[in-house]
Amino acid sequence: MKNIKLIEVPSELGAGTRGASLGIDAIKIAGLDFMSNFFIHFPSEKIEHENNLLFEPIQSPYAKRIHGVLNMYEKISKSVSETIKNNFFPVVLSGDHSNAGGTIAGIKMAKPKSKLGIIWIDAHADLHTPYTTPSGNMHGMPVATAIAEDNLECKVHDIDEKTAKIWDQLKTIGKINQKVLPEDVVFISLRDFEKEEKHIIEKHGIKVIPTSEVRRNGAENVSRKVLRYLSDCTDIYVSFDVDSLDSSISRGTGTPVGNGLREREAEDLISKFMQNRKVCCFEITEVNPTLDKENLMAEIAFNILQRSVNILMMN
Repeated sequence: MKNIKLIEVPSELGAGTRGASLGIDAIKIAGLDFMSNFFIHFPSEKIEHENNLLFEPIQSPYAKRIHGVLNMYEKISKSVSETIKNNFFPVVLSGDHSNAGGTIAGIKMAKPKSKLGIIWIDAHADLHTPYTTPSGNMHGMPVATAIAEDNLECKVHDIDEKTAKIWDQLKTIGKINQKVLPEDVVFISLRDFEKEEKHIIEKHGIKVIPTSEVRRNGAENVSRKVLRYLSDCTDIYVSFDVDSLDSSISRGTGTPVGNGLREREAEDLISKFMQNRKVCCFEITEVNPTLDKENLMAEIAFNILQRSVNILMMN
């Protein structure tokens, strides 16, 4: 039986739309509405955020608030690393997806010899860099920091020295360069990405499983295929961005996209992954209740969270 620890990261520095920092409380409220005592069951730690920076002028237009994101990476990686070293399974609830870069670093810091695989369930590839970003939003960059990719072949922007220096620190946090090999990343339900990101996917042959394949073959087959693909990995991190769900149900997130997963498909898929002993960390991110009605997004996230943790406890 796994010991679960919840790590709450209410940071939304990386998002383009405000409100994701409230997602964790929205998920807790969903739990209360379902009369669940889930949040009293497990030890939890709240990582101090730096959302005050949202009120300050942007210094790096191609990597907005990157200095704050670096501080978050440091705090999150330290917490995740200590959690794993103390034999707890970290379940991370985070505001925006930029925080995942810190989670990945923390896993690697705790297990420096591990070959880490990533299952990235998201409408977006998050493979942009300050050199290619269309928005400057850091939640579009965590996978690039994990695989230490600048994508200079597709460079669109010249960035200032300070931004470049902090970007290099993000890629080497924990004094480990390239936490994950690109071939050990699997995207599920990816459907909204730019040509610069497509270039990285094709250059490295990164595995992409579209929504249609999940629908056609079912969670059981897809999970088996993904785990077989990552069979060389010693550890696996599962990151679930709620915008992987179809926009008909994912209004409560900053960047909803059509043709996404149904609630049941996401839940079944993640449950299947959680049965695998290599999975060492799970993250749910990008719930934004300010965009939602009736807290629907958080309720879906809570159901997935509760079922996943129940499976972890049984394993």
